[in-house]
Order: sequence, then C-alpha cells, then structure tokens
Amino acid sequence: MGKDKSTFGKSKKNITMEIKHKILLVDDEPDILEILEYNLKKEGYETYTAEDGIKALEIADKVVPDLIILDVMMPNMDGMETCIELKSNKKLKNTYITFLTARSEDYSQIAGFDAGADDYISKPIKPRVLVSRIKAMLRRSPSNPIAQEDVQGIFIDRERYVVKVDGEELNLPKKEFELLSLLTSQAGKVFTREIILSSVWGDEVVVGDRTIDVHIRKLREKIGDKYIKTIKGVGYKFGK
Repeated sequence: MGKDKSTFGKSKKNITMEIKHKILLVDDEPDILEILEYNLKKEGYETYTAEDGIKALEIADKVVPDLIILDVMMPNMDGMETCIELKSNKKLKNTYITFLTARSEDYSQIAGFDAGADDYISKPIKPRVLVSRIKAMLRRSPSNPIAQEDVQGIFIDRERYVVKVDGEELNLPKKEFELLSLLTSQAGKVFTREIILSSVWGDEVVVGDRTIDVHIRKLREKIGDKYIKTIKGVGYKFGK
C-alpha cells in the first residue's frame, strides 16, 4: 500500500460504539495500520492487526475474523500467497478477504481474484468510502427462502455456505457463493448485470463488469461450463 495518509482523517474522538464485526488488517507499514484501525474502530468494528502474512495466518486462525483486509506487497509472505493460505483454512470459509493496495493494474486485480479474494480495493480511498465498501461486503445479500435445495445437480446450503457438485463439496469464496446462490435462487431467470452488482456487491460498491466476468469464469471452472449461461448484452442465468 502507498503511504498517502491524506485520505484518512485522524480526529480525536472517544470511541464508545458497540462492536459489530471482527476485522483483521494486514500491512507491513505500521502507520497505515494505525490509520485504518482508528477509522474502523470509530465505526464500531473490532480490529486486529498483523504486519506480515505469517502473523496474519496465526491471528486469523485464532480469532476467525469476519473480514480480512490485505496489502499485496509484504515481506516474508506477500498478500497473494497469504490469501491462498487463508482460503485453505476451513475455519475461514465464511470470512471475506479483500485486497487494499496501491496496485491497481488489471493483472494485479485478476491475480487477486484468482488467489481467492472476494474484493479488490485500490488506494487512495477516503475513510467514508472504505467503510461503505466494508459494510456492503459484510452485509449478506438476500437469498432464496429455501435454505437447502438441489438445483439441476448442484446442492446448495445457503445457511452453511455449502455447495456440492456430484457429491463433492466445493470451497467457494464468499462472493462466488453469493453469486451462485443468486443465480440458482431462480433457475432459468436472466439476472442483469445491474441486479447482480446490487445483490452481490451492494449499491454502495462501485465495481465494473470485469469483476462479474472474473467471478463467473471462476465459478464455471469449479462447477462446470454447462450450468451458467451468458446472455450477451444483458447478464447471466443458471440452467436452460
């Protein structure tokens, strides 16, 4: 991450708000951690910090945070490798992972999603915008009232975040699960890109079509190409 502190305010206010969710911040720059931690605590979040990937793995396994915010460039173990290791921990299957970094190139974002991240945020970003992104990530999207169902050969348990294809359980990142849950909630219905963005990423989050396409591609790699159909110029649907 860059060292631009001007985008994060540091007013001196007493923090007395109720704890909401646990967030683990991972960055090798102590001043960045301090600024992020201050602004998130001000919003009532319970925060933990780590200055490298190895320490992040230890803390995450112990506290099981709701969200992990990772830098990309770190010593000992970089953010991409850390993300892969975090995703292999079954205790963290319901934990969101997002990168917050000055690396904004397309290939870096694609690499982040390939590593299993649920989101990728570029700096600089203002605290108010960052908090909005975090709230959207932690907010569960509306899903089908049926908690468990088998949709054309894919078993999905929306309460336990479990997906099975041909009896084999898949370990899907949260965004991929929510995308699949949305599409299977009304099989055969065409979901526009706007509906997908609003339901999965939230109205307060600004992401592009490329983000949807990357997640669709990764879902197809895991469940097979036959399930999700592309409706050119419109969006996607599950099944025929």
